[in-house]
Amino acid sequence: MATKPKSASLPSLLPVIGFLKPYKLRLAAASVALLFTAGATLSVGRGLQVLIDQGFGSGDNADLDRAVILLIAIAAAIAAGTFVRFYLVSWLGERVSADLRKAVFDNIVKLHPGFFELNRSGEIMSRLTTDTTLLQTIIGSSFSMALRSSLTLIGALVMMFITNLKLSLIIAVGVPLVLLPILFFGRRVRRLSNQSQDSIANVGSYAGEVIQHIRVVQSYTQEQFESAAFAREVERAFTIAQRRIWQRSLLIGGAILLVFAGMAAMMWEGGQDVISGRMTGGELGAFVFYAIMVGSGVATVSEVWGELLRAAGAAERLIELLNTRSLINDPGPQDLPNQPRRPELKLDNITFYYPTRPGQAALRNFSLAIEAGKSLALVGPSGAGKSTVFELLQRFYDPQQGQVLLNGEDIRELGLQQLRSHIALVPQQPALFTGDVRYNITYGRPEASAEQVTAAARAAHAQEFIERLPDGYGSHLGEQGVRLSGGQRQRIALARAILNDPEILLLDEATSALDTESEHQVQQALHGLMKNRTTVIIAHRLSTILHADNIAVLDQGQLVATGTHEELMRSCELYQRLASLQFRDGDREADSPSYPSGEPGPSAPG
Repeated sequence: MATKPKSASLPSLLPVIGFLKPYKLRLAAASVALLFTAGATLSVGRGLQVLIDQGFGSGDNADLDRAVILLIAIAAAIAAGTFVRFYLVSWLGERVSADLRKAVFDNIVKLHPGFFELNRSGEIMSRLTTDTTLLQTIIGSSFSMALRSSLTLIGALVMMFITNLKLSLIIAVGVPLVLLPILFFGRRVRRLSNQSQDSIANVGSYAGEVIQHIRVVQSYTQEQFESAAFAREVERAFTIAQRRIWQRSLLIGGAILLVFAGMAAMMWEGGQDVISGRMTGGELGAFVFYAIMVGSGVATVSEVWGELLRAAGAAERLIELLNTRSLINDPGPQDLPNQPRRPELKLDNITFYYPTRPGQAALRNFSLAIEAGKSLALVGPSGAGKSTVFELLQRFYDPQQGQVLLNGEDIRELGLQQLRSHIALVPQQPALFTGDVRYNITYGRPEASAEQVTAAARAAHAQEFIERLPDGYGSHLGEQGVRLSGGQRQRIALARAILNDPEILLLDEATSALDTESEHQVQQALHGLMKNRTTVIIAHRLSTILHADNIAVLDQGQLVATGTHEELMRSCELYQRLASLQFRDGDREADSPSYPSGEPGPSAPG
């Protein structure tokens, strides 16, 4: 993430614990099972005392039978309580993990695009998967173990003092000595746990980026380079994890050594009392059992402590994602007032800086009117601000100065969902999802009928190649549509826009990936789609510009000129240069016959 906490503490888990509130009954039942199991476990000591003093010591088989039956009954109670506790606590861990994962994702998909410029997608995915899985383990297992061990530790200490005060004091002296390594090493484990989680996120992010661009990696024969770079990331993560494991091992080992040293001193003293007749063998056996419970409880708590600190670090990062707020304020569901079929757009005195480039204005004192039901082509050199206009029209960003108006209304006063539902974008690099053809075409209108989907595909001239796919509209396209060619992906994206039936159409040179014949067909489809719609086009081809009702020339974030092709060729030097150098096949277009504005010629250059 852009900012990472230096350390985390157990209070960081409190917001996660808040996700348990909807499941109070299950939590209460798990708590009762936990208390019941802890009580049954503590009663084993008393059962051992009865077994030794009455079962073994009395010499009566009936007394031995009753003592053994008592121990079996206690064991059955422990088993039943453990079953209920384990099921309920594991269920709560899975449920909270799922709820937290959904809550974080629900917030992520609403964040402004600038957030993803500062934070890598691979790292965000690591938070959603690795960190939530860690929390699931903590809530569903480790946290329960810590509570159970704490309860039995406290109960065993109480029973120890009841059984024998002198021996209990010997154990009590050793408890502070056990806490010292926990406090000393716990701080180091906490810091290294945060670093370990961050390094794992970096590994996943790096691998995801390489896999996503695997064709580029292989075409430039950089497999060995990327393998070496990935190995360095993995080794760095391993080194941090190794240091964390070393510190945790010292923590656990030191605690166990101190505990059993105290127990050895206690047993020596207790043995002296049994020999001298000051206590029975059963009392010593019960006391040893409670002492073992104290020792194992301390060892378990010290072991789980490191896991809890790791979970605290994971929780802090997840809650940071959950609490991140979008810079785009959504006023909520508010439909467009008096919305006509052909809306009018206007950018009024816009000045805008991208968050990642605060010192360079993408648009400066920029004003542009887009007539209702007409098409406007945006032309200009790279970095002129054409894509920024698209970003502002869809309200992915808000300008620092000025307004974007829709039928005279500031779009900041409109609901985001309602605003964007009236807009369809066909990008230069179409975005397809891992799914089948039908899913990708109906992405904007999932309720569309099969007939509507087929009509949209036919209008985008995609029907023919879709029918040739193995399963037709049910054919899976692979990640990002990798099983299709560039032109096929673009026609699927166009079919999606046609099906969405928008009032406002944004085209980012939607025919750039098509061959000459397909471009001519799609140009015809676009002409039908653009009719009576407010359309804005980022244009790189002269054929696209000639068919636009109006043209706006942009340069360095400012509007240079507007007009038709003929007007700009006479009056705008920048447009003349772009027409002759940048727009592909400009000479062929100039030599081809003229057609009325908005009518495609017999062949579009590809």
